[in-house]
Amino acid sequence: MNSDAVNPLLQIDDLSLDLCRDSQWNPILHHISFSLNEGGTLGIVGESGSGKSVTALSVMRLLNPKIARYPSGHIYFRPCADKPPIDVLAADDAVMQSLRGNQIGMVFQEPMTSLNPVLRCGEQITEQIHLHKKVSEKEAKEQVLSLFDEVRLPRPTQIFDSYPHELSGGQKQRIMIAMAMSCQPKLLIADEPTTALDVTIQKNILELIRSLQKKHGMSVLFITHDLGVMAEIADRTIVMYKGEIVEENNVRDIFLNPKNAYTKQLIACRPSMTTRLRKLPQVSDFEGSEAADMQQIVDKLTVAPEERKVAHQALYSGDKILTVKNLNKVYKVRKRKLFEKQKYYHALHDVNLDIYEGETLGLVGESGCGKTTLGRSMLRLIEPTSGNVFYQGKDIVGLPVSEMRKLRKDLQIILQDPYSSLNQRLTIGEALMEPMKVHGILQNDKARKNKVIELLERVSLNESHFYRYPHEFSGGQRQRISIARALAVNPRFIICDESVSALDVSVQAQVLNLLNELKAEYHFTYIFISHDLSVVKFMADRIAVMQQGVIVESGEADALCANPQTEYTKKLIDSIPKGIVG
Repeated sequence: MNSDAVNPLLQIDDLSLDLCRDSQWNPILHHISFSLNEGGTLGIVGESGSGKSVTALSVMRLLNPKIARYPSGHIYFRPCADKPPIDVLAADDAVMQSLRGNQIGMVFQEPMTSLNPVLRCGEQITEQIHLHKKVSEKEAKEQVLSLFDEVRLPRPTQIFDSYPHELSGGQKQRIMIAMAMSCQPKLLIADEPTTALDVTIQKNILELIRSLQKKHGMSVLFITHDLGVMAEIADRTIVMYKGEIVEENNVRDIFLNPKNAYTKQLIACRPSMTTRLRKLPQVSDFEGSEAADMQQIVDKLTVAPEERKVAHQALYSGDKILTVKNLNKVYKVRKRKLFEKQKYYHALHDVNLDIYEGETLGLVGESGCGKTTLGRSMLRLIEPTSGNVFYQGKDIVGLPVSEMRKLRKDLQIILQDPYSSLNQRLTIGEALMEPMKVHGILQNDKARKNKVIELLERVSLNESHFYRYPHEFSGGQRQRISIARALAVNPRFIICDESVSALDVSVQAQVLNLLNELKAEYHFTYIFISHDLSVVKFMADRIAVMQQGVIVESGEADALCANPQTEYTKKLIDSIPKGIVG
C-alpha cells in the first residue's frame, strides 16, 4: 500500500469481496489495499471483470448485502481532518446516507440509465441538494444553474427544464458530473465516465474533471479500462487483474517502465495510430512472454505498406456494392411553445459515398455529426428525406416494403448496445433462429438449430449458450452473439455501429479480430462506424470523416491519419489520448 500522507482521505486495507450467484459465493476481490490523499487523483485500470467497479461501489457501499459479503478488510474515509476516519463497511445507514452524494460523489459510466427518464434534469439535481442542504427552491435552482455554468453546459436554463433523452451523450455526462458536484464532495468517484463518448467530448470531460478538482481541491478516484485515458488524468495508477492489484506506481513509470507482465500486455493491446497490424494482439497472446518477446510478437503481426498497396489495387479495381448519392435527412424540431414557428434539423447534407465489394469503410466524427443517421438511412431503418442509395445498382430508396424485406437478409447491422438490441425474453438460440425463420433459411428448426450452434462456435461460444438468456452473458459475449445473429441470414453488407465502444481493450481486440476473420472467410463488406479513430484506422481500408452531416474528408486510412487535410480531422486525431511518450 502506498501512502504519501499520514492521514489519507481514503484508505482501503486488506479488502476481500465475495458475490453470490446461483446460491454460490464467488471470490471477486482478493486482499486489496491502497490509499488516496486529499487533492490527489488515483486511477484504477484493468479489463472487465478485474474488480474495478465493485471496488468503487464498495467505497459507496452500494452493493446489495444479500449478494455481497466482505470476508476481510476495512474501507476508511476521513471527511474531517481533525476527526477519526469512518469505517464505511461498519457504518450505519444514516451515516452512509450523509456521505453519499454529500461527501462522496459518483459519476457512473452510462448516464442515460443513471438519470431518471421521467424527471427534468434540473429537478434531479435540486432533489439531491435538498436532501443534504436546507435551502429554498429558488436557492437550489440558482445553485444548479451555477453548476451547469461550471460544467460548461450551453443554455443552462433550457437544459434545467429538459429531459435526459433530449440531450446528447456528452451533455448527459456533464449533468451527472454536476449532480456529483452539487454538494462539493471531498471525493469524486468517476467510473468509466468517458467510455462511450467521442474523442473530443472525452477530452473535454477529462479537462473538466481536472479543472473542477483544482478549483475545489477534491480527490478523484478514476476508473477506466483505457490506459491512454488514465495517462491524461491520474497521478498514480493501480492495475487490477482478476480481483488483485498487480501493480501500483505513478502514471509515467506505469507507461515507460511497467514491472508486471499483465501491465505490459495491456499497453501492447491498444490499437496503434502509427503501426499497421494484421491482427490486434490480445493479453493471452503475451502470457509468459518477456518484453523482447512481446515486441517480436507485434513485429510478426505488422503489415508492410507494399503488401497493403497491392491488396488495395485489387480491391478498388473491383465492383461497387453500394453507392449513396445526394442523401439528405431532415428532422422536425419539437416545438416548446404552442404557436412557435416550426424549426428543422438537417442531419445529413447531400452525402455521396461509394463502397466497394469486400471493403471496410470507416466512418468517424463527433457525436451528433450524422454517422448513425447515415448508416441507418442506407439500410432504410430511417427513411431518407431525399437522395438515392444504390445496392448492386438498384435504388432501394422508395422500394415497397415487401421488396425491402427481401433485401434485409443481405443488409445487416450490428448495434452499439447488444443488451438492449436482444429480446430479454428469448434465449440466445431463439433470438438467432428467429431471423432465419423470417427469411426462410434452411428447411426446418432442427437444421436451423444446428446452424446456430455452428455460428455460436464460430464466435467463440458453445452449444450450452444456445439455451441461455442475454442477462447471463458479459458485454463481450453479448457483442459476439449480435455478430452471430447478423451472420445467421448470410448477409453481404454489414454496418457495425459503435459495436466495440464499450468494451475493454482485450475484449475489443477479440471482437475486432473476429470481424476481420469473418470478413476474410465470408467476403463481407463493412461500414465501421466509431468515434475512436485508432480503432477505425486498424479496421478500415478507407476512412470518411463526418462533421455536421457532411463528409468533410475521405481517403486511405493510413494516409488520412498520417496527413489529415482538414482542421476538423486534425482536431479528432489530436484529441486521441496518446499515453506517455518517453
